[in-house]
Amino acid sequence: MPIKNRIAEMQPEIAAWRQDIHAHPELLFDTHRTSALVADKLREFGCDEVVTGIGRTGVVGVIKGRTDTRGRVVGLRADMDALPIFEATDLPYKSTVPGKMHACGHDGHTAMLLGAAKYLAETRNFDGTTIVIFQPAEEGGGGGRVMVEDGMMERFNIQEVYGMHNMPGLPLGAFAIRPGAFFAAADQFVIDVKGLGGHAAKPHEAVDTTLIAAHIVVALQAIASRIVDPVKSIVVSVTSFVTESQAHNVIPEHVQLKGTVRTLDADVRDLAEMRLKAIAETTATAFGGSARVTYSRGYPVMINAERETEFAAEAARRVAGTVITDAPTIMGGEDFAYMLNARPGAYILVGNGDTAMVHHPEYNFDDNAIPAGASWWAEIVESRMPVS
Repeated sequence: MPIKNRIAEMQPEIAAWRQDIHAHPELLFDTHRTSALVADKLREFGCDEVVTGIGRTGVVGVIKGRTDTRGRVVGLRADMDALPIFEATDLPYKSTVPGKMHACGHDGHTAMLLGAAKYLAETRNFDGTTIVIFQPAEEGGGGGRVMVEDGMMERFNIQEVYGMHNMPGLPLGAFAIRPGAFFAAADQFVIDVKGLGGHAAKPHEAVDTTLIAAHIVVALQAIASRIVDPVKSIVVSVTSFVTESQAHNVIPEHVQLKGTVRTLDADVRDLAEMRLKAIAETTATAFGGSARVTYSRGYPVMINAERETEFAAEAARRVAGTVITDAPTIMGGEDFAYMLNARPGAYILVGNGDTAMVHHPEYNFDDNAIPAGASWWAEIVESRMPVS
């Protein structure tokens, strides 16, 4: 694998940073220890500027190239936060915080970008400016949106931006990418069903919310099977069904459903929201009850720009030899979408090998992926801003 020699030399050091971050996971915007570690490392590397507090706990480092004849500025982003999961590994560096775990590999993403930053600060073999972005709250907090709203793109004059995520099941150090829609929009809904409570032996005197809610769960599946064009992608999942009573002989007056809708198309997203509300409300009415739907739009569709995807794929080719350029779309959400909405760029997957899937309590980022991932980020900079 033609990785950067200097990055290969740094692999044990980068792995040590990663394992330290893994042992001390932090959630959402509460990445205070991780953010401080990142900022200290960037200063130690000799970055020209290190700014903290962007997007609440985000960190940005500025690395100026050997020359700057064209005024080009490229951003590289890694996420820092962990997940509220109890770790189920016996690693020597396993989580020291019960109920918190780096189960998505953000520890690896942060460490790899730190490794690339150290390399770029040492070599400065590019013509322009590199902005390294360390983002909190990817796992549901919208940290990417907050950093953009803080004016990060304008403040640092970022012209294009690139991100990366590890992928279990993809061969270790391999790369996969696709242009256009890549990760899905991720929306959430809550449906509060109200009827008339009563004795289970006298259902005719009640309005059975359990029955109503069950019909709603089944009817919502028609959105994917009968309402949306079958060649388009959508997932509608009801993930929680909670009644106010746990008794065997009580018909509850209230039931609450929760779930998620995943789409890759703006029109499908609009249609799904409209029909979900209509199905829930009219189904409840048909049985004599009522339903109140709260629909919350989450991360937008993450769309890779065509030209920048080509740049990202070519950089991956130089690092790994080959790259998958027609990776399947993923119905998971990714808040790097907010940065790609603000600036053209691309998001790529790097293989984590045969490991547990992300968000699993036995997942662990494979440190052997570090040279490939860090080299890709460095290659993006050196190929997008070559020294004349």
